[in-house]
Order: sequence, then C-alpha cells, then structure tokens
Amino acid sequence: MNQTPVFRFAEEGDTRLILQFIRELADYEGMLSEVVADEATLKEWIFRKQKAEVLFVLADGREVGFALFFHNFSTFLGRAGLYLEDLYVKPEYRGRGYGKAILKKLAAIAVERGCGRLEWWCLDWNRPSIDFYLSLGAQPMEDWTVYRITGDTLTSLARE
Repeated sequence: MNQTPVFRFAEEGDTRLILQFIRELADYEGMLSEVVADEATLKEWIFRKQKAEVLFVLADGREVGFALFFHNFSTFLGRAGLYLEDLYVKPEYRGRGYGKAILKKLAAIAVERGCGRLEWWCLDWNRPSIDFYLSLGAQPMEDWTVYRITGDTLTSLARE
C-alpha cells in the first residue's frame, strides 16, 4: 500500500459484497459450510436493526478488505467498547498494510466514540494473524474461555 488507505462504511446496497467477504473469510477458516447468513438476513440485522457496522478498505477504488464490528459494553470500565467480529483482506492484498490500516481505523473510531477498548477473537491455529495482532500490542486474554449456546440448545434453554 503506497498511498493513504481509503475507507468507506457499507450501505444497504453493499449487502451482496458483505456476504461475499463473509464467505471468503469462512472458506479461509475452513468453515464455509457453517455460513447460513444470506442477503436478507444481513440486510435486516446490519442495516434495518443497525446491530453491526461494516467498514471497507479500498485499493484503486475497489473493496479489498472489510471489518464487521459492533458495540459491546464493559461493566468494569462503565463504557462501551468495539467488538471486531470479522476482519478479512483478500489474499492478493495481504502483506501490504491493509489489515493494519483497518485496525488503526477501528482504534480511531473507538477513541472518537469514547470507547474503552477494541477486542476480538482469533482462532488458535491462525498463527499468522496471532503474530500480526501481537505485533500491534494486542494482548491475548488467556484467563478466559468463550462459551456459546446455539440452535436447539438455545431454543430449549429459552423455553425452560
């Protein structure tokens, strides 16, 4: 990346592109079969219900990476944070600074909005990403385990 990165927030007309990036990321992670999101669902939750935001980074006027993020809340800090759900840069644009530019932009958004932190998860096997995050000063949360309830278990728990 030789020039200053260009960013833009996604608009409703970008829903197909967002889904394309999600699928490319899932394929990279070996989890493509788990993607059940479709354009209608993304349109509803990202744009109509405004539960997440999407930021694109562009090269030569073309979207080459994206970040999907939303606000969470820290009771200890007493303020919101930004949670980065997905960060993806197309393979042919990796190693050029686009991933770092996206994280810098997200940090700037967090600071501008008065957020207390920027956080995300990373798959344990993804050593290139882990090394990249560590190089930026990110700290792994080693004392925490992620728990999840989905599908039939979620429905069953809700009905108890």
